[in-house]
Amino acid sequence: MSVHMIYYKDGAKMMRPILTATEYRNLRNSQRSMVAAIRQGDTSLKQRLIQMNYSCLPNDDGSLKGSTRLSTSVGMDIDHIAQDQMEATKERILARKDELGLLMLELSARGEGYHLVFRRRPSMSQEENLRWASRLLGVEYDKGAKDITRVFFTTTAEDLLFLDDEIFRTLSPEPSPLKGEGEEKNLSPTLSKGEGPSSLGEERGDRRFRGIPYSAIIEEYWSKTGGTPVEGERNVRLHQLAVNLRSICDNKKEVLMQIMPRLGLSETELQSIVDSACKENPKGISKQMQEIIRTLSDSPLKGEEEQTEEQSSNCEIVQSSNFKRLPIGLKESLIGVPETMHMPVLCAVLPIAGAYADGVEVEYCTGERMRLGLMSIIVGEQASGKSVCKSAIDIWKRPLAESDALARLKEEQWREMRKGRKANEKAPDDPKVLIRMLPVTVSCSTLLRRLKNAQGHILYSFGEELDTLRKTNAAGSWSSKYDIYRLSFDQGEWGQDYNSDQAESGVVNVAYNWTMLGTPGALTRCFRRDNVENGLSSRVLISEMPDGAFAPMPTYGHRNEEDEGRVVEAAQLLSSIQGFIDTPLLRQAIGNWVEQKRQQAAKDIDYITDTYRRRAAVIGFRCGVIHHLLSQTETESEDTIDFALMMAEHCLHGQVEFFGDMLKSQKTDERYERYGSNKTVFEQLPTEFSYKDLMALKPGASMTAIRKTVSRWYREKWVVRLEMGRWKKCAT
Repeated sequence: MSVHMIYYKDGAKMMRPILTATEYRNLRNSQRSMVAAIRQGDTSLKQRLIQMNYSCLPNDDGSLKGSTRLSTSVGMDIDHIAQDQMEATKERILARKDELGLLMLELSARGEGYHLVFRRRPSMSQEENLRWASRLLGVEYDKGAKDITRVFFTTTAEDLLFLDDEIFRTLSPEPSPLKGEGEEKNLSPTLSKGEGPSSLGEERGDRRFRGIPYSAIIEEYWSKTGGTPVEGERNVRLHQLAVNLRSICDNKKEVLMQIMPRLGLSETELQSIVDSACKENPKGISKQMQEIIRTLSDSPLKGEEEQTEEQSSNCEIVQSSNFKRLPIGLKESLIGVPETMHMPVLCAVLPIAGAYADGVEVEYCTGERMRLGLMSIIVGEQASGKSVCKSAIDIWKRPLAESDALARLKEEQWREMRKGRKANEKAPDDPKVLIRMLPVTVSCSTLLRRLKNAQGHILYSFGEELDTLRKTNAAGSWSSKYDIYRLSFDQGEWGQDYNSDQAESGVVNVAYNWTMLGTPGALTRCFRRDNVENGLSSRVLISEMPDGAFAPMPTYGHRNEEDEGRVVEAAQLLSSIQGFIDTPLLRQAIGNWVEQKRQQAAKDIDYITDTYRRRAAVIGFRCGVIHHLLSQTETESEDTIDFALMMAEHCLHGQVEFFGDMLKSQKTDERYERYGSNKTVFEQLPTEFSYKDLMALKPGASMTAIRKTVSRWYREKWVVRLEMGRWKKCAT
């Protein structure tokens, strides 16, 4: 969408609804002499340069108050690069421009780094976008330049190393018949198409459905399905897009091939996806596509979006595109929650939702039967807003709290009777009450007793401070709790055996879900390098609160009684569902996802991702089952599948982000090395290569590890042998 561009000149804020290509370049070239002087050492002139903001939509009066109306682009500052690394860094960025969604790349004012602008992934916060891009490109970004109000000191037009043509728009609503250099175009630095320039071929630009450009339909589709797909989920998501688009393309493959985004795929790869999508029987326009067309038909397409007074007043409490598609219970959990906190809140409530659905059994893509064991940790600095998770969980806890209150009263009466009995009186029988909600500081002995009396139900704990748990269990029982939590993921057996009547003995299947809040420091203290490999780190769903450093205070909304009633209704609905629930579509989607992650990890020789992808898929699958149960549909909907894939991706990202380095350092074997370069190890090799070529990319690796890697590629039919020690990549 076209938005205002904000820039600053001599300290004064200036705002233009439109900057043409000529105006933009002239604006940059007006400061050639200053840029030259700065690079000669006169850094005092830097503050006089024109400053551009690419990451924030202004309010109607031009102010940035609140800074909550995020645009569809992100500005990234990569500074202080060694001179001999400048060219290599630029090449890495340009090599992945399509996957990144690069809009602009320029040399910084001092000439010691780069500024770049890329398309924002709407499912991630500003800082999450920056971290994602940092890993993708293998670069370090300026941690002090992560706020959406950040501006760049703009240089000259000659310093523009890349500028996406798609951020320019013609003044006329129809494409101009002339494509010459003199054509005037409007600069729109925050356009969100979800594709790079190669994926928006000219042949697609003028194609429309009922007057709506296909590009706008695809843009809206991505925004409603979790953002532009990244590598690993790309093929599955493109297949789903093709299935949705074919019904408005008269099921014509040639039309689909013209309008489909490429996202870095070759024509052959895209043709395969389109062919696969068109094999399925057409079922008319899907409900999702009908909603998108209705939305675009009722709203302006030129970018001049008019916000009503009510919309403007609620701009900080953003109801994301996923908000409308969530089922009962999950949807109401996000009411009043700022958009950047949606994912942490969802991750916080899913374990208690799984505890309610303790009568459900499902089959995973491996054929294994399982129940909905889930554990989550919400990580955030002090005063980062983690209490927003607690307020949602407090509503989910109400049905459990009511039944537990009666059970605890009965247990307390039993204790009083036992305490007040006479010496010769028989002690009253233990009532063996069912209490499902436990404090996280529960002792192992009491936890064993609660599990013995659980009657097949899943118990649940919520902890506001992860560090409190660690300190409470500092006397050696933390390691025992660690094993209990690990076993609870698949309801494994655990027990203890004592000769004393004062201690609980027995063996149980651990059915125990929990949610904990904590700071990054507390997480590090609980998951140390010597125990992160033991398995719990891969079984936990990690979600991070948005970074609130120097950010304005968030504004929260309120749930009404009806909203809270629907959350309670969702809990009761999950409790009422019993028996085996078959989810074949969800199984297939998760199976495809985990296989794509396997192939990517194999090409990267990335054992960290390979370690965490497996259980991230299981966690995403279980989250998808909860979505399906609450949706109350006969078969899994597209929304359910998209939700499961989104949760699997988020889980994998969190586990690698928080535990990857610890796992890597814990393993000294060279096979655990992680890669952050712009290409996989496989892609960096020439078409024909030898063991020596691979060893050059893997310095320090043993010949045994090299041979195993190539052997795996051979089994996957990625390479063929030319002669002893020499190989050739296959065309596919």
